[in-house]
Amino acid sequence: MWPEGVPESASVQAILDWQRRTMEMMYTDIAQALEANEIEANLNDYLTFFCLGNREVKQEGEYELEEHPEPDTDYIWGSRGQIGYAIVAMIARGLMLGPDQPVVLHMLDLPKSADALSGVRMELIDATLPLLRGVVATSDEAEAFRGVSFAVLIGGWPRKEGMQRKDLIAKNVPIYQSQASSLQQHAAPNCKVLVVANPANMNALVLKELAPSVPAKNITCLTRLDHNRALGQISEKLGVHVDDVRNAIVWGNHSSTQFPDASHATARTQHGEKTVRELIADEKWFKEEFVSVVQQRGEAVIKARKQSSSLSAASVACDHMRDWILGTPKGTWVSMGVCSDGSYGVPKSIFYSFPVTCEKGEWSILQALKIHLCNPFILQWFRKRYNFLFDEDFPAENK
Repeated sequence: MWPEGVPESASVQAILDWQRRTMEMMYTDIAQALEANEIEANLNDYLTFFCLGNREVKQEGEYELEEHPEPDTDYIWGSRGQIGYAIVAMIARGLMLGPDQPVVLHMLDLPKSADALSGVRMELIDATLPLLRGVVATSDEAEAFRGVSFAVLIGGWPRKEGMQRKDLIAKNVPIYQSQASSLQQHAAPNCKVLVVANPANMNALVLKELAPSVPAKNITCLTRLDHNRALGQISEKLGVHVDDVRNAIVWGNHSSTQFPDASHATARTQHGEKTVRELIADEKWFKEEFVSVVQQRGEAVIKARKQSSSLSAASVACDHMRDWILGTPKGTWVSMGVCSDGSYGVPKSIFYSFPVTCEKGEWSILQALKIHLCNPFILQWFRKRYNFLFDEDFPAENK
């Protein structure tokens, strides 16, 4: 359903105008929540997140590995949770910062979870991981954030049935106010942040507003899981290894309103690299099965496993940070939720999933793509993108 006041026949510009109005409403809601000081008496009842970092910032080649690199200090809050538990060993094995980068893990969780966190620390020590140079377990937020250069925020207040936009904002603002304060006071000046907690795009926007000293370019949100799911579906359809498929795109948000786009994806074959559209002559598959499976994959995992995605979420969080920090391969782009600069007609300052390339710790939105808005199917999804964050009836999180 289109937003109130925007007819079905509306132009993209009309949708943009509506988006700007709703954006102003959201900023108002955030400001009102802050002004009212709507902070729960005990944030520890629901506050969990995961954070990594503490690396000395260098100049031009700051993300190139040294011959004998100093350990990175990686900070984790919520490590007993499914994603946090899955990701710590991945980081310690070099899946995030590279196979030659030693790490020190700082783990933070709720005071009531101290015993469980201690157990995770024991397991990490017992695993004798070669890159792991130390593990700190704490419930002190300031200690955990101190000096971090990379932060992955996993927790937030999820959307529940019947919640409206302002209700969800009111719940998440105090959580991100606490995190924003710690980031600004204790993290390294160039700290890079990945927001995983859903609704990730909205939470990233809230964090940006509450942490003005953190550059907007240093805050991103996770849509890599959807990106990798798209690559996986294409590889299964073609019967090739997923490493042979690249350059799918996920536009929008990590929710059922996202648009998985295979228009520019390619696959390596014995006859060279071909576009996926050349190799799969099945328009119905692209429009229906491909889009639907990627959009609903999180629900399918929950139905089968009785829990949300955790192993895959941890893995793609490593992928996201690794590509951001160490760079994307030449000729390859990935999907990242970043602060819009107006590219592709997306309103500025909102967090939106774009195709990006990364080099020397900086991401850039790919500008060379042609979006065929004359195609009614694609146009439909590009219009829907403007509902993904601000509509009061936005869909539940999709993990």
